Amino acid sequence: MFSNRALKEMIVPLFFEQLLVMLVGIADTFVVSFVGEAAVSGVSLVNMFNTIFIYLFTALASGGAVIISQYIGCEDQKNTVKSSSQLLMFSTVFSIIIAIITLIFNRPLLTLLFGKVENSVMEACVTYLRISAYSYPALAIYNAGAALYRSIGKTSTTMYISLISNFINVIGNLIGVFVLDAGVAGVAYPSLIARTFSAVAITVLCFSKSRFAHYSKEWILKWDGPMLKRILNIAIPNGIENGIFQLVKVALSSVVALFGTYQIAANGIAQSIWSLAALIGSAMGPVFITVIGQCMGANQVEEADYYFYKLMKLTLVLSIIWNVLVFIITPIFMQFYQVSEETRQLVIILVFIHNVFNTVAFPFSGPLSNGLRAAGDVKYTMVVSIASTVLGRLIFSLIFAIGLNLGVIGIALAMCLDWSMRGIIFYIRFRSKKWTKFKVI
Repeated sequence: MFSNRALKEMIVPLFFEQLLVMLVGIADTFVVSFVGEAAVSGVSLVNMFNTIFIYLFTALASGGAVIISQYIGCEDQKNTVKSSSQLLMFSTVFSIIIAIITLIFNRPLLTLLFGKVENSVMEACVTYLRISAYSYPALAIYNAGAALYRSIGKTSTTMYISLISNFINVIGNLIGVFVLDAGVAGVAYPSLIARTFSAVAITVLCFSKSRFAHYSKEWILKWDGPMLKRILNIAIPNGIENGIFQLVKVALSSVVALFGTYQIAANGIAQSIWSLAALIGSAMGPVFITVIGQCMGANQVEEADYYFYKLMKLTLVLSIIWNVLVFIITPIFMQFYQVSEETRQLVIILVFIHNVFNTVAFPFSGPLSNGLRAAGDVKYTMVVSIASTVLGRLIFSLIFAIGLNLGVIGIALAMCLDWSMRGIIFYIRFRSKKWTKFKVI
């Protein structure tokens, strides 16, 4: 169903789109480092909190992408259009509610999570979160449109939008910090503007009826219970899984806050580089959803099995090459950060630990699980992921970080343990062929 050229045309734009996103994350941290370590710490802590909602929006879009891909696979255009439109409607309403709640309760939430940080760090957190919350609807709307375009294999479109959006973000960061001297707000407002541009651009394109999958005003303004149920049957387990995963990360960020400003700053910078190192897994995830989803929608189980193996081999090879490259250039990156030598050395250690396991364990923990979800095997992946996150990441983070006094290094080791446990279980599940028995449309 998918030639090597078709796969290349999906993977390459996704790679560069994700690369742009990750580089902007590093640029944000780099630029704000000139404001001070308190600002770096505040932005990194809030980004952990923001990621809870970003992952919820992504989970919703992924649920829609599975349904859309399966309808495309069985060539049902009416339901393809309906599911795409319902995804946009629900994503918009849901994200607006989340934004309003965050704006009302932002300081109490931050105090609850990070109450022991220094006052300067807390003020940076409050400023960054308030501005970030305004961009939640834009993020959700963009994810919905991107899910539609990725489902039809047009990943180059989202790449070009990301290119323009990230250019807006970077230029805005430089103006906000170095020209307007706006501090944390100087990197927050450009992100809001860039995300709004992305949301508007992808939505306009999704109304084009020249595509097999597109938006319809008729179905955006209606509430189709059965269709939403199909989407949410995929999205809710995925959302619960990602929500708990991010809650654990936020809880662990509260633990990180106990180790002092230099470890908080090192952890924040390392996470930006980790995001860059995890690029292959992030790029391959949507490919698994599109390819496996369309194969299962067309009832081509043998094709799905073939592409599972093919995509996994490709993911592993690319992960090895990319993670080695990122680690080699990390010391060079760190020369440009305005932080202490102690912070710089800790970042390099954290990146090494991450990249080793991101190469051998994450492809089975992340992209493979996306393929299982695209086949409809969502409840199993949810249960395994939650158990692995709580038992592996949370408990062992406390043991390693506090019990063994390893600090943020202990939290990184527990993260790698989580990936390893999950990857082994998902690979066994894949080999069992139980995922072939599910149907979502």
